Amino acid sequence: MSLPEFTKSESLTMGVELELQLVNLSDFDLAPASPDMLELLGRAPFPGNVTPEITESMIEINSSIHREHGTLVDELRVIRDTLLRAGDRLNVGLCGGGTHPFQQWSQRRIYEKPRFREVSALYGYLAKQFTVFGQHVHIGCSSGDQALFLLHALNRYIPHFIALSASSPFLQGSDTQFQSARLNSVFAFPLSGRAPFLLSWDAFERDYFARMEDTGIVRSMKDFYWDLRPKPEYGTIELRVCDTPLSVEHAAALACYLQALCSYLLEGNEPAPKEDDYLVYNYNRFQACRFGLDGSIVLPQEHEAVSLRDDIRGTLGRIEAHAARLGSTEALAGLRAMLETGGDAAQLRRTHEEQGSVESMVDFALGSFRNGYER
Repeated sequence: MSLPEFTKSESLTMGVELELQLVNLSDFDLAPASPDMLELLGRAPFPGNVTPEITESMIEINSSIHREHGTLVDELRVIRDTLLRAGDRLNVGLCGGGTHPFQQWSQRRIYEKPRFREVSALYGYLAKQFTVFGQHVHIGCSSGDQALFLLHALNRYIPHFIALSASSPFLQGSDTQFQSARLNSVFAFPLSGRAPFLLSWDAFERDYFARMEDTGIVRSMKDFYWDLRPKPEYGTIELRVCDTPLSVEHAAALACYLQALCSYLLEGNEPAPKEDDYLVYNYNRFQACRFGLDGSIVLPQEHEAVSLRDDIRGTLGRIEAHAARLGSTEALAGLRAMLETGGDAAQLRRTHEEQGSVESMVDFALGSFRNGYER
């Protein structure tokens, strides 16, 4: 299968994908309920798109294409409410969070779909361990070259999105001491990490993808689990490092942060990306996963260590005019407030400390998805 031609999209449009947990309301463990959920949801028009994920305790929802925060968050709320009504009929809960805090991977079932069976056959137990839950954000690009520019220009900001979305502090019943433990499961896949440093779509297609395809290792862009990857059939770049937040409002704010940041970068406000920027990439990514907003990163071109919280605060200030023009000032104000109060991982840990059980964390996540919560 050859790489499809890069579809020209309207620059800076955005869409969101959310992988959600399906929860048994009796014991708060994951429930293999996606076949029943999808069958029920398929009986009437769905506001957006809903698809299965690799195990039966997950589903994925996709928004339509948006230009601004207001329409995106409105649609996500309608999708959420539709899901909740279906879950109520089936006595199944839905929530965000990058990991379920105590589910056992060995008890998961692979969803009956040819691609998922292929992945399971290739990756063994990693496929079931991939019962983790992420938010993907798509940003429209006018060309393949613009997509690759943004993909590499964003490399220094990847820790921002990890830290701002982190919601996976517990795994298999234990506190991992990570803010985002989910990404450790993603890193286990051999084609994860970062894309090769190419800034021309022709070179990417000819000198990289075609050669990789010739090895037999990959057949499409789906075979790459990169933190950021181009999606030529959509005409977008796709950010893949975020844990699924506990509320759809938080998810919309993260998408708007990426949109405003891309607007800022496309105006040439920073030096052009270069391959040496990636010298600090894995270190910075680890800091964000391990410590979240309390981490520190090394700026790739200045070689200067800075507080991740301070770097996010400074970036929010620099892109303020772009956010205003795009209609997302309110959304980014919520992220700025989070820098003071802590994010989803911190709230989940506080819930565990106050109530003393991993089940209470799931109960909190269920309530947060249904109603949102004030940080």
